[in-house]
Amino acid sequence: MNMLRSITADNPRSLVKPVFYTTIANLAGIIPFALLVEAARLIFNPFVHPDIPLDTARLWWVCGGLAASLVLLFVCEIPAYRAQYRDAYGAAANGRSRLAEHLRKLSLGYLNKRDPGDLANMITGDFAMLEHGISHLVPQMIGAVVMPVLALIGLSFLDWRLALSLFAAMPLAILLVFLTSGIQRKLGSQHMRAKIDAGGRLQEYLNGIRVIKAYNLTGERFVRLESSFRELMRQSIRLEGIVGPIVLSAIACIRGGLTLMVMAGVHLLLGGSLDVITFVAFLIIGTRIFDPLMTALAGYAELRYLEQAGGRIVQLLREPVMQGERLPPANHDVELKQVTFGYMDQQVLREVSLSMPAGSFTALVGPSGSGKSTILRLIARFYDPDKGTVIMGGEDIRAMDPEALLHKVSMVFQDVYLFQDTIAGNIRFGRKDATREEIEEAARLACCHDFILKLPQGYDTMVGEGGSTLSGGEKQRISIARAMLKNAPIILLDEATASLDPENEAEIQKAIDRLVRGRTVIVVAHRLKTVQHADRIVVMDHGQIVEQGRHDELLSSNGLYARLWSRQHSPQQPDIFPDHRP
Repeated sequence: MNMLRSITADNPRSLVKPVFYTTIANLAGIIPFALLVEAARLIFNPFVHPDIPLDTARLWWVCGGLAASLVLLFVCEIPAYRAQYRDAYGAAANGRSRLAEHLRKLSLGYLNKRDPGDLANMITGDFAMLEHGISHLVPQMIGAVVMPVLALIGLSFLDWRLALSLFAAMPLAILLVFLTSGIQRKLGSQHMRAKIDAGGRLQEYLNGIRVIKAYNLTGERFVRLESSFRELMRQSIRLEGIVGPIVLSAIACIRGGLTLMVMAGVHLLLGGSLDVITFVAFLIIGTRIFDPLMTALAGYAELRYLEQAGGRIVQLLREPVMQGERLPPANHDVELKQVTFGYMDQQVLREVSLSMPAGSFTALVGPSGSGKSTILRLIARFYDPDKGTVIMGGEDIRAMDPEALLHKVSMVFQDVYLFQDTIAGNIRFGRKDATREEIEEAARLACCHDFILKLPQGYDTMVGEGGSTLSGGEKQRISIARAMLKNAPIILLDEATASLDPENEAEIQKAIDRLVRGRTVIVVAHRLKTVQHADRIVVMDHGQIVEQGRHDELLSSNGLYARLWSRQHSPQQPDIFPDHRP
């Protein structure tokens, strides 16, 4: 049962229809063989018993039955074919969607531990293998087992001695396959790891192609990609070179049963205890009965490999998603109480307590790596704290539905990612049911309507993956338009203007000013001048709050903030965030 769960990505019901219809088709496939045996008996009977004439009427009926059985076989194969392939590809498509949806509900902490190439290969490559397993292997294997069992029972009524000799070597073949299943699994696991590593290195190569070109790391000089491909080649050869002979040995054992049957039949025929008609019947059936068995043996070895791919999917599907069922409260004040958090083994925040009232403007500043952006991610519940609680409206956000919580939050990142979609489609991510008029209004508020109209197709212009066809300032303004369209009461800005030139900064200044009005705003800022009018400036260092207060208070205290200000202070710095105080 575990194997079935693995090869169906934890959905064994997807095999019910393919197996049922394939079994019916295989049973229909036995009928022509039975009729052939009857035809051979009728034809040879006059030679064995000269006193009995040829029953031509019955022979014509048998011939008619053969023609009808072919029609029946065709009729049975149609639903079997549809069930095998349509259901297999449908199950894989549903499985991919299900896995992608499950990934969306996992914490970023878990996803950051996984190799993106591994996850991409799982959704595409592993499911492609499962499609093949559901459509080609499992139904045929079950049918391949059912048909010889029925043949063995039927042939035993003709002559149990020949039937026994025909299948005498089968236990040895099955034993050989099962005894070597551990070796097959180990080789398959090594090959799977090599394939995953090669996929990850390829994705790394494509994502970093600009760096590779800049440092002339192309071709064979990119050692990691080259070595991963060669390791995959070695593991592929090793898998085929060891598993192949095992399967061929098992097939040879099964075919040996036909030799044993012929030898036994000749012996019995010469001894007078076997008639020619029965011997001919065994010869006709024996030459074809092993074809499905050989298919089953070869398929079993492949199925063991597919089991590992399915097992990886099942394991990921069983990874617990972020819990929570309650809806967020109407009050939008945010508070951190004794929050401690770290990425894997590296602690980032240490017992941080911070209160951010609804409608306030809070700025998080400090050296790089001090935990500023991590606080935003905890508020958005991309992660849950290791210790302590994050509170919204007086309630622990861990009790809230993560998706309902994110409806309350808009985030604008420093590094904006746009999807391979139209400009309008990227803005609509802020609210799926937004009309074209609402999208354009959000774009006007974000100061990007004018440059969008200058694009070749305006709002219907396709954006390259990641926003590669737009400048940094243009992407940033589209991101702000997206946040404006969402119209969430809590705004999280993660150094949204840190890398912009003065001209783009001036445009985005207007957009952000409109975005933050009347909302709870929490900003991570590198340029201190941009947040000097914040209601509260929180200074972080080594994962702790070392200072907090207004700009003038912090300057007069002559602490870390004052030192950072003295280093950065320049009268030319734009004041992006105007006075937020009421």
